[in-house]
Amino acid sequence: MSILAILGVGLRRVARDRTALFFMIVLPIGVILIIGATARGYSTFRIGVVDNGAGQSGRQLVTALHRAPDLNVRTYSNISAAETAISRSEISTAVILPAHLDSDLRAGKTVNVAVLAEQSNSTQQAAAQAVQSVISQQGSKVQASLFATNHVAGSYQQNLVRANALEPTVARVNVRLARVDSHSNTLPEGFSYSAPTMLVLFVFLNALAGGATIIETRRLGMYERMATAPIHNGTIILGETLTYFCIALVQAVLIVLVGALVFGVSWGNPAAAAALILFWAMVGGSAGMLSGTLFRTPEQASSIGPAIGIALAMLGGCMWPLSIVSQTMRNVGHATPQAWAVDAWTDLLSRGGTITTILPQLVVLAAFAAGFLTIATIRMRRILS
Repeated sequence: MSILAILGVGLRRVARDRTALFFMIVLPIGVILIIGATARGYSTFRIGVVDNGAGQSGRQLVTALHRAPDLNVRTYSNISAAETAISRSEISTAVILPAHLDSDLRAGKTVNVAVLAEQSNSTQQAAAQAVQSVISQQGSKVQASLFATNHVAGSYQQNLVRANALEPTVARVNVRLARVDSHSNTLPEGFSYSAPTMLVLFVFLNALAGGATIIETRRLGMYERMATAPIHNGTIILGETLTYFCIALVQAVLIVLVGALVFGVSWGNPAAAAALILFWAMVGGSAGMLSGTLFRTPEQASSIGPAIGIALAMLGGCMWPLSIVSQTMRNVGHATPQAWAVDAWTDLLSRGGTITTILPQLVVLAAFAAGFLTIATIRMRRILS
């Protein structure tokens, strides 16, 4: 039996295991979706609208709020219902359109549009600012229409239609966003945070749980059967190592593809990202081999292994950024390979890093992989002998 034959057997065994496929593919994608959706920040605000009989101008304002890309509009029948929704965090702010808004504007009167938000709540204040920008934009059209009606010609309604039609032709001020914080110590928000951290978490976690395969192979006496054939122990070890490496690599690549195609994650410099994925697959594969030689039963590997993986992930910054913890905990966290992998992804995704800038992290990950594999090889030789 050759190395490729051992690899083929291992891969077919995983492909036929529905439970393993669930934990390798379905669960990571689900967790990425959940965490990415909750960690996306305040790019979209839920707001409420209460129309007390504002008329056509009120309906136009509501339409403008619906068209704003950063607002998700809900309608409420009265102010009390909107206030209750704010207190329950169902919406971030509410717009109260007063009665006779349309007729008062046509008469040239000043109209106050109330926006409900708590001054001490930064989220509500940000939502209120987004709403006020839309109201101001609509107000400028009303002012232009009133000016044209009073000083040029035409009715208010005709001039308002002209103002809406001319708006796209008015020269706008172009705003260019540039990152000034080139030393960010955290990953971007949303899926760009959840995808790389869950890649680090699940590749390592599933590798530890996958150590049950070696234990099961040993318990079934398959290694003894291999020993009857002219197969060197090094061939068996290399075949098993390659199997775990390929499984870890396939899972990592799948998460990267799903993150890019489904969630729109940009993984940074392609060469650096590929190198980081390769090195992390080496860490995961060697950890899987080590798990298979340390635990006595498949049940231990399947239960204790994931617990260890989650604990290391917590220390290593997969659950929360290490930048928010104390320096002591950061030092403790960097005793795990997860911290170095997350540091490398942070450099690539937040600071535009290259393979040169993440080289120190790659060296550390290679050292972890070599250490795990060395211990696993020594123990595997004892098992085979």
